This record gives sequence, C-alpha cells and structure tokens, in this order.
Amino acid sequence: MKLSGKVAAITGAARGIGKACAKRFLDDGVKVVISDVDADGLAATAAELGRPDALRTVVGNVARRADVDQLVATAVKEFGRLDIMVNNAGVARNRDILEISEEEFDEIIGINLKGAFFGVQAAAKQMIAQGGGGVIINMSSVNALLAIPALATYAMSKGGMKQLTSVAAVALAPHNIRVVAVGPGTILTDMVASSIYTSEDARRTVMSRTPAGRGGEPSEVASVVAFLASDDASYITGQTIYPDGGRLILNYTVPVKEK
Repeated sequence: MKLSGKVAAITGAARGIGKACAKRFLDDGVKVVISDVDADGLAATAAELGRPDALRTVVGNVARRADVDQLVATAVKEFGRLDIMVNNAGVARNRDILEISEEEFDEIIGINLKGAFFGVQAAAKQMIAQGGGGVIINMSSVNALLAIPALATYAMSKGGMKQLTSVAAVALAPHNIRVVAVGPGTILTDMVASSIYTSEDARRTVMSRTPAGRGGEPSEVASVVAFLASDDASYITGQTIYPDGGRLILNYTVPVKEK
C-alpha cells in the first residue's frame, strides 16, 4: 500500500493495460479517474471494478486538449489533487507503409503522441499548482526501438513518445515531477489481437522472437506502472522500462530467401 492516499488519472482505461492499471491502483489504495473515448466500455469497466468510493470516469478523446484538461479537472474536483498521470491511450493499425492515408496518420499520431503530450502538460500544470511534485507515466512500446514495417505509424508515435518522456523529464525535474515511460512487448490485449495477432502464423512469428515464450498479461505491465509511480522509483526519471519477455534482446528479424 505504498501508494495509499494518492490520486491517479489514466487515459485509455476502458480495457487492456489501462484497465489493469486502474485495478492495480485501486488495490493499492489509490483514488482513480479513468477516461476513454468508448463510453460503454468505460462504464462496464467501472461497474466491474466496483469502487464508487474511489473511482470516477470521464468520457473523452485524448487527441482533444479540452478532453484531457477535463480529466485532470475531474480528479481535482472529486479527490482534491493529482499525484499520478498515466498517458496510456493508444491505437495501432497493421498497414503497408505505402497504403497509409493522411487521415490514418493523423489519427494514430493524434491519439498516441499528441494525446500524451496534452496529458503531460495538463498533469504537470496541476502538479506544479498544488505543490509536492508528482509522477507522469507514458505508455510506450518496444516499437519505439524496433522497426516493424507493418506498424509504421504506431512505431513512429512511440519513437516520439521516447523523446517526449526524455525532454519532459528534464523540463519538469525542477518541480519534483518525474516523467517515465513503460514500453511493453506483446501484451495480450484487444489491440494486439486486432493489429498483431492477425493470424496463427503472425502469432508464431512474434513468439519466435520472444524468449519468455508467451505474451504478457496486462497486470504484469500494471505492476511496473505501480512501481514507477511509487517512491521506490524516486531516482528514476526520463527512462523507459521495457517489460517485454526478452523481446528487445532478441530483436527483429527479416525473412531471408534462399538463393
């Protein structure tokens, strides 16, 4: 219960990693405000978590600054402050790089990177105003470092997330605000099912590059988030931690045709 009494906001929390983070924080005694563009999914998650004393919801699209500001404002209105911000909302599209439209590019960058930037700004402004510092956690990916052509827009957005985390950490350090990121490997979420595990062959390819031999669980990422949000990580800022089952050390390979 090292986080007991803290207040957190989490974007993209109707399902997957965001939902797992909300559950972990609630179990650790944190008051939580969750947001998502999916109103029905958000309501279902809130009902499942079942903590009306410590959980609030805000429907919103992180690509709109006003919606992110509203999330932070709700945390302050309902619970008095904001100590932890988790910029988790993200989308991925499996697409040939030559087929990516301008609209799709704008959608992915708008949600994954611009939305996280708005989250950093809104959370930091509140943390500075209230005093006492805080922690901002950005949800990155191994794709910030790997070059997987079918996930080009996603990879570009997560590469930007790495730099957002770095520059924000330096800028906000004088205010006692730590900015860190978590870069999961293949985690068993709906997004992975729709954009990565597109066939049994695709699943086997991912597993052939994952030394742990399995996909990760959202709760395993939430455990890393909880650690980074705690004082146990008080000397960590500007870094990305990769819970990836060993994916990065094995790296990415390309098919080779026999001559």
